[in-house]
Amino acid sequence: MRQFSALFVVLCLTLATQAQKRLVLIDQDGSGPGGSNQMAMMVLLQSSQVHVLGITMVTGNAWRDEEAQHTLRMLELIHRTDVPVALGAVFPLVRTQKETQLEAALIGNVDWLGAWGGGPTTLVESSSAIPANSASTAIPTIPTRPANSVIYQKTHGPYEIPPMPEGAPTTRPIEEDAAHFLIRQVHAHPHQVTIYAGGPLTNIALAISIDPHFAELTQGIVLMGGSLNPQTDDPEFSESPRHEFNFWFDPEAAHITLRAPWPRIDVTTVDISIKARFTEEMLNAIAKSPNPAAQYIAKYSQERYYMWDELAAAALLDPTLITKARDVLMDVDLTHGPGYGNTLTWTDQLRPQTNLQKVHAQLDLDLPRFQKLFIELMSAPPPPANSTP
Repeated sequence: MRQFSALFVVLCLTLATQAQKRLVLIDQDGSGPGGSNQMAMMVLLQSSQVHVLGITMVTGNAWRDEEAQHTLRMLELIHRTDVPVALGAVFPLVRTQKETQLEAALIGNVDWLGAWGGGPTTLVESSSAIPANSASTAIPTIPTRPANSVIYQKTHGPYEIPPMPEGAPTTRPIEEDAAHFLIRQVHAHPHQVTIYAGGPLTNIALAISIDPHFAELTQGIVLMGGSLNPQTDDPEFSESPRHEFNFWFDPEAAHITLRAPWPRIDVTTVDISIKARFTEEMLNAIAKSPNPAAQYIAKYSQERYYMWDELAAAALLDPTLITKARDVLMDVDLTHGPGYGNTLTWTDQLRPQTNLQKVHAQLDLDLPRFQKLFIELMSAPPPPANSTP
């Protein structure tokens, strides 16, 4: 009887712990192996505070099918194959690769084309970069690119899977498409799920278009996107301060997402992202751990670049990492000219008479605390596999 009572208490404590976890759906453009997209997902996958209900893949930094293979393999290597992966959109809603190439002759080039090809900016930690433990407000310098970059690779077709340095996965995506998977999970857990979106917002816009109640049934959305006034000499942003890749790649999807009736919208902007870099010092600290996530990063995260998506995921876990934010009305420029895909913002006094939503735009962070949290999460053993919440 005593043994039964002890088992009952353990079961109750386990269920209570599960009940306290935040339910999160990850929507990501999972280029890899390693790098910002994979490490951002790992922030949430490694956290004992979060129950990841699933991952949906969208074309962005790379093509969807290649991203899915890298993500499935990452889940295998860090021992999280309990998390399902659903395939989402292959192409943006309206923007096309061919039209973008043709427009470049008239309106100029952009720095980063994602799945459609790289740009002139390179990706290596420069000698003048801000030190890892610095709280300096100095203007961030331009990173440069390593010879073994896994981001800037030769472009290929949307359904090709190049050889994978980490090996091909043995697991497969689920049969359900991303939009319907997102809708089903939100309806199964009404007002309990937070959407984390680290890539172009095509899958999210499709879910909203299929189910007008999708957004309002969540706890809110945390997304990496948009740019207000980043202080940098990186020409990608110093010359085009309202340009940001995720919004640019699928402007119509960003427009639909930003106008949906979310309970809350948190936006990790370029302004804050360029203040946090993945440094050699951070990598060395993580590599000391023998745990699977740490060894995956030590082997495959070659880029020393801005921690775009990792910061968005970490701020979801601990909002106090954000030391400065600005509440603004936000949308995206849909005019097909030089500003197509740029971030638009207004104050309450200057707002247009349209259905705009207010977002919490993140602008600055406690860098040492963010770095500490990231290193701890990546160095930790995998949390217990998910059980049905």
